[in-house]
Amino acid sequence: MGIDAPTAAPSRLRRGQRDPALVRWALTLAALAALVVLVIVPVVNVFVQALANGPWSYWENLTGNADTRHAILLTLTVAPVAVVFNLVFGVAAAWAIARFHFPGRTLLITLIDLPFSVSPVVAGLVFVLLFGLQGYFGPWLQQHGIKIIFATPGLILVTAFVTFPFVARELIPVLEAVGPDEELAALSLGASGWQMFWWVTLPNIKWGVLYGVILCNARAMGEFGAVYVVSGHITGRTDTMPLRIEKLFQEYDSPAAFALASVLTSLALVTLGVKAGLERKTLRDAQKAGTIEAIAVEASLLPTKLRPMDAAESSLALRTSTRHGRLLDICILGRQ
Repeated sequence: MGIDAPTAAPSRLRRGQRDPALVRWALTLAALAALVVLVIVPVVNVFVQALANGPWSYWENLTGNADTRHAILLTLTVAPVAVVFNLVFGVAAAWAIARFHFPGRTLLITLIDLPFSVSPVVAGLVFVLLFGLQGYFGPWLQQHGIKIIFATPGLILVTAFVTFPFVARELIPVLEAVGPDEELAALSLGASGWQMFWWVTLPNIKWGVLYGVILCNARAMGEFGAVYVVSGHITGRTDTMPLRIEKLFQEYDSPAAFALASVLTSLALVTLGVKAGLERKTLRDAQKAGTIEAIAVEASLLPTKLRPMDAAESSLALRTSTRHGRLLDICILGRQ
């Protein structure tokens, strides 16, 4: 009895802290019901409606109309350009924010988050007021034959604006967690700025970069409000896929609308799949890095007269030295 009492008390405490089974099952079923009604059923319905008349009709709805083909091509043009712009800005801004403290740093972080708090429609209207014919820069742009509003450049600008925070916001915590030690070591070993970036900074943030690019691309392809304002909704010229879907639905061409919607839905599902894969990959790398670090620390504390490492421990030690190997490579490059 004296032995069982201490073990029984924590067990009773754990049971007391758990919710009743009825509450747990009710909450689980409510969450599953909401997921089915709000997510699974609409997604399945999109594909069911798109393929209702058969695969050939589905393909014809996507490729048989010149305006639909142009909408797909325009979306595949606007989104990558906006993603590349945000990739360059996001990496530069995240590195500056994570590595330096300067006047205006807080303001820069606030401006990066601005698209999250501003309605896309308002953002589109701001660009119209800036670059439209009656806007601040409109007369100058017209004199020089430059057209932004109701043209592809305007679509790229507003898409880049609404996707502004994704890459930077993914990279800021990653860079802060990594710290500047390896970069300072690389510079002390004679590496240039670009060598430090390619050999030290980029390998440490590569998964964060890819994660931010995936989210940015998904948001760019599905943008509707801001693009609607600056595009003018010109069929065959400024309609992206979301705008084309809305127009087809208004024209009661439901099969074509659902067919095009299924393309966007497929892109979203692929994005979620890649995102989940990256999360698992990042978690595995973090766990592996923690294991390697623990073995390296433990090995450094052992007496030198102990037996040699076996093959598995040697492999772990070799992987532990990859960071130092990168710095040695940088040192060699810096001295060439």
